[in-house]
Amino acid sequence: MSRHTLKVLALLGFTLLLVAACSGAGATASVSPTPHPPLVPATPGADPFSLLAWLFTPIFQALFIGLVLLDHLTGDVGIAILILTLLIRLVLLSPYRKQLVSQKRTQLLAPEVAEIQRRYKGDKVKIQQAQMELYKSRGVSPFGGCLPTLLQFIVLIPMYTVISNGLTNPNPTAMLNVFGFDIGKAIGLVCANGFGTAAYDNMKPCIEATVPWLGGLNASKPSVILIAGFGISILAIISALLQVVQTRMTINRNAPKNDPTAGAQGQTLVFLPLISVLYGGILPAGLFIYWISSTLFSVVQQYLILGFGGLFPLFGWTPAFAANHAPRFPVPMPESIPDVAGDAVVPHERTELDRAASAAATIRSAKKRDRHGRRGSK
Repeated sequence: MSRHTLKVLALLGFTLLLVAACSGAGATASVSPTPHPPLVPATPGADPFSLLAWLFTPIFQALFIGLVLLDHLTGDVGIAILILTLLIRLVLLSPYRKQLVSQKRTQLLAPEVAEIQRRYKGDKVKIQQAQMELYKSRGVSPFGGCLPTLLQFIVLIPMYTVISNGLTNPNPTAMLNVFGFDIGKAIGLVCANGFGTAAYDNMKPCIEATVPWLGGLNASKPSVILIAGFGISILAIISALLQVVQTRMTINRNAPKNDPTAGAQGQTLVFLPLISVLYGGILPAGLFIYWISSTLFSVVQQYLILGFGGLFPLFGWTPAFAANHAPRFPVPMPESIPDVAGDAVVPHERTELDRAASAAATIRSAKKRDRHGRRGSK
């Protein structure tokens, strides 16, 4: 098992741990089928789960209030989730763009990295040092894509709790109170379960979670159909397919065979979509509405910056519209950063490694032109 696979497994395990902890974010009592306790802000406790729930409560409350307000305006919790997802992605627009640019610049330097590996073959220390010097001289951070991924997980966990707990609770009014201001009362939120009356039903959710445009499914519960005795979520399958498209668009087709980044992306291409399908029968449908719309947003943003990337050829087929497609906002080759000494700027001189990589690229281009020329002469 590779180091990247172990990292993915560790991240997944940590995420599931946080999900388990944050299932109580917004409730001081343990979750039980009968009756449902009121949804209230979590309080810190001695155990780590209570502490995590308390730390995530502000994010949970902000997302929950946003969802309630959008549901009140649209009258459709599914549309509310879509709009809330759009707002979240707009907030993350800049850091995610920086992630894509950093990733593309790293890919553009792949030929020079391959030259480093060729020159220092067998010496891992020198290879690592030379790569770090190369990235530094070109202003590229190989870890530039970590923050947006972390931010998405930070949002995903409370979003799960908002949908699984917030949309199933009969009395969420405490979570709509901000510094003494009752948002639920201000917007005229009236629970259909008779909250505040003698007919109060502590089993009926206050917020209607039905999504009419998806066949009336309940966003707070898993949406599963039985196929050959197995529960399959159509939303989970759609989410998995979109994740495959998203990952393939970031793959560098010209990467060296021993490039660890390409290998990591290949594992992600299989591993994460599979996890989505496996957990489709457990996670609420509303979470997949969020994840599908968020992935679609990512695909569009990647298309504008990376183009189709490594999406094609698909099963050996490349459509005409993708053959010579150029992205709307292409990422240029990272140039050497000038050295600044006081007020004077001294241009960065090309190193022997730069000249060797450039010569190798020129030789490859000449060979390609020669092959095309011989084919044309025939």
